[in-house]
Amino acid sequence: MNLNRDLVQLGSLHVELFRYSFINLVVFRLPTDTFDERKGMWMALVGLVRVSTDKQNVQRQHDALDPICLKVFEEKISGKLTAEERPALTAAIEYLREGDMLCVQEVDRLGRNLLEGLIVLNDLFERGISVKVLEGIAAGEHKERSLILDLALALAEDRRRDIVKKTKDGLEAARKRGRVGGRKPVMTDALVVQAAALRDRGFTIRQIQPHLRIAEGANKGKNPSVGAISQALRQHDEEKGRA
Repeated sequence: MNLNRDLVQLGSLHVELFRYSFINLVVFRLPTDTFDERKGMWMALVGLVRVSTDKQNVQRQHDALDPICLKVFEEKISGKLTAEERPALTAAIEYLREGDMLCVQEVDRLGRNLLEGLIVLNDLFERGISVKVLEGIAAGEHKERSLILDLALALAEDRRRDIVKKTKDGLEAARKRGRVGGRKPVMTDALVVQAAALRDRGFTIRQIQPHLRIAEGANKGKNPSVGAISQALRQHDEEKGRA
């Protein structure tokens, strides 16, 4: 009997049992992760849900993403804005790590601005992050830029442009009939002046948002959305340029 040898063998057996128990624990705790055999690492699916306004329903997107994603970020903001102006998209990008995959129901959830969409995709691909699209012409997993992805983003921008045009035409037709349509703007002149002053002092739009409060209406006391602030400042700058 060799006591030292038996102790070493027993220790090795214990390590093996612990190692396999640990692996089983990881598999049990992370059902939404996928193992990438080529990279030998766990890959998390991270979802992004987006609609343009508070009144639009996000349930259909959540039904598709929640069961398969480790974490889902949600935002109600225009898809034409830059990534920096979209808090949930920015948070999702910061949360993702190399080997992970950003999952959206359709490409236009990433954005409806071709240039900004391409910038986001390039940033993700350069960091080794893939994109999974569940529906539409670009459905599938993407690890790099492709013609079908570019086309899907271009079509999303075209649809947004068409929606905007139809909305403006409808409002113009209503005005000609003596009716004024559309919602009362959240950003009043006073809020725009305050936002512009903060921006001139070096504040970003996300830093400006907590300083603004809606004074009346259904959203009284709440902060205007990042999109509303951005749009109001853009219009403010255009009017100053024409003056």
